[in-house]
Amino acid sequence: MIALDILRGIIGMAVVIGVAYLFSSDRRRIDWTLIGGGLFLQVLFALAVLYIPFVSSFFQLLGKVFIKLMDFTGAGLAFLLGPYASKANGFSFLLHSLPIVIFFSALVSICYHWGIIQRVVGAMAWLLRKFMRNISGAEGLVVSGNIFLGMTESPVLIKNYLPTMNRSEIFLVMVAGMATIAGSVMGTYVSLLGNGDPEAQLLFATHLLSASVMAVPGSIVVAKVMCPQTEPVHDAEGGEEAHSDSRNVLSVIASGTQTGVKLMVNIAAMLLVFIALVALLNYILSDLIGHYTGLNDLITQWTGGKATGLTFQFLLGLVTAPLMWLIGVPSGDMMIVGSLLGQKTILNEFVAYMQMQQWREAGMFMSEKSVIMSTYLLCGFANISSIGILLGGLGVLAPTKKDIVSRLGFRSMIGGMLVAILSATIVGMMIR
Repeated sequence: MIALDILRGIIGMAVVIGVAYLFSSDRRRIDWTLIGGGLFLQVLFALAVLYIPFVSSFFQLLGKVFIKLMDFTGAGLAFLLGPYASKANGFSFLLHSLPIVIFFSALVSICYHWGIIQRVVGAMAWLLRKFMRNISGAEGLVVSGNIFLGMTESPVLIKNYLPTMNRSEIFLVMVAGMATIAGSVMGTYVSLLGNGDPEAQLLFATHLLSASVMAVPGSIVVAKVMCPQTEPVHDAEGGEEAHSDSRNVLSVIASGTQTGVKLMVNIAAMLLVFIALVALLNYILSDLIGHYTGLNDLITQWTGGKATGLTFQFLLGLVTAPLMWLIGVPSGDMMIVGSLLGQKTILNEFVAYMQMQQWREAGMFMSEKSVIMSTYLLCGFANISSIGILLGGLGVLAPTKKDIVSRLGFRSMIGGMLVAILSATIVGMMIR
């Protein structure tokens, strides 16, 4: 069984690299030494988090700190909502998860204003370049920054270098943005998946942090296969101008809070619309087509009750199930894990994580391994709506690169999706 898991993992990694190779703009110029170094870093990091005690303990400690920070949001909620802030009457995503976005947005702004994020990111970029020497300083900085910042915030770290970056460098910036999640929303994922259970929150916080770090070398691997470096590089280590002391900390808190409010409202609105659209689509597929053709009963019998009929989720799972087998997802969970990946790509990761939690609570997962792999698989902004966000953000920061950014938009989404699949494959190869 262990040998089969490892074999499926190797096959899955080969498939991911193979898909990236098919999308490559110049297959002859791929730097396979760089690709090998990135894959080695990903595997090494996964092994360290899972099996080296002091590394796993460090990430568990970070997870505990993360959860403690989330708890502080409760103090503000208790003041605003009184008894309605309690989870005793049930968990509400709107009341108990989304407000975390506001607090974390303000907290990230403070850390950025004080230069804390820049120092941590700079150290990680330096370490990354020690293992992967063929990336530029600006690339290392922005990719590392995506662990903490969003797809439109991280490029601010290198905003003075964006106008001189070549096509391959711009593509890496875009893929890294698609493949990672912002620190300001990670708390919401942890709260949603943990559902008030401290042990579950710690588990998901640890794996989400791990997934964000693994996405750094993964982004380089996928981006440099799909768009190899073929032009001269104007190397840059910096980005100091991104850190400004022109505002005091109170104005920074206010600005971060306002950004968090906008983000929270935007997330709530997207969830409302997307979930309503899925409900509409499922009504057409299941209540009309499936009901009157008898397909609902056939699908329910075929899936052993895991699917209730001809639904949007079922169709996505059916299409992606072969890929899920290749990357090592347990056989009994291939369709539901594939469905989650499809929902994340077509809709967004919030909808997919919410569906994952609902299915987990309902006991639909046959294996805990599938839950962990899904956590990595869904960790990232790679979805259709994010293409517009990325185009808008980079278009403002680097107007002269708008044409390149628009041409690479859809490919960057595919790249971000492949990074998440690669991370999930590597982790799935190592857990039982």
